[in-house]
Amino acid sequence: MDGTDVREHSNESETSEQVETVEDLELANGVSLMEQFLSDPSHDYKTLKYGDVMEGIIMHLDRDELLVDIGSKAEGIVPAKEYSSLSAEEKDKLEIGDSILVFVVQPENPEGHPVVSIDRARQEKSWRKLQEIHEENKVIEAEVTNYNKGGLLVNLDGVRGFVPASQVSEIRGGDESSKQADMARLIGSSLPLKVIEINRHRNRLILSERQAIQERRDVMKERLIEELKEGEVRKGRVSSICDFGAFVDIGGADGLVHLSELSWSRVRHPSELLKIGEEVDVYVLGINAQEKKIALSIKRTQAE
Repeated sequence: MDGTDVREHSNESETSEQVETVEDLELANGVSLMEQFLSDPSHDYKTLKYGDVMEGIIMHLDRDELLVDIGSKAEGIVPAKEYSSLSAEEKDKLEIGDSILVFVVQPENPEGHPVVSIDRARQEKSWRKLQEIHEENKVIEAEVTNYNKGGLLVNLDGVRGFVPASQVSEIRGGDESSKQADMARLIGSSLPLKVIEINRHRNRLILSERQAIQERRDVMKERLIEELKEGEVRKGRVSSICDFGAFVDIGGADGLVHLSELSWSRVRHPSELLKIGEEVDVYVLGINAQEKKIALSIKRTQAE
């Protein structure tokens, strides 16, 4: 072997070592970059599970679906059937970049996208709100959407509630046809309601209009009792008639006009002088704040 062969062999070895070193560096740099990428908080993706409720940003919209960024490795898909609760006006107002609340229906479909729902997110938000309302003993308003044999159906932001006929003051007793007619007449009207039973897992929401009205009347009665003064005259409406007198609503509270206070003349029964719904002037005879009772007189507003 001459000197030329030695130098060539030496150069080849150096070149091979250099190539290996470059490859090692590239590999090391690649691993380092990957580590940096994975450790960068901006690349953290959410781990989704069924039932998660979160905010998403609309990235694309068309007639069949929406694509939303929910912080996962792939954009979430909202199929058209999962935003059917939106009105036509609400759908028209949707724009790319809008923030919307979504519910995870499927963490990942066969194409790798999460499937999410606007309808179920609205429902879940409504259930949580209704639970708070129930716990805080509040009165809410809801529109009657339909009825069945047992009572009224109402919609509360995507949650269907049931109001038994016995819990609605405007549904009369008697035969079934009268009851059905009363319920049909209430469709489209708004009722004050109190949640009397809520069970999210069974999708059960029972409400009462009677309790809501009674509670409002109790509040109004307390306020009225504080304002009333003995000797003043007020306008009222006859709310009910019984053997011993008549009850008159004087603005949120009923006061009793005893049979002896109906007229200066002798009266056998209140129905001889009054009809339910009739407007009358009444004189405030007495107020019992502790028992929340109001005594009224009609005859003292008239000349003897």
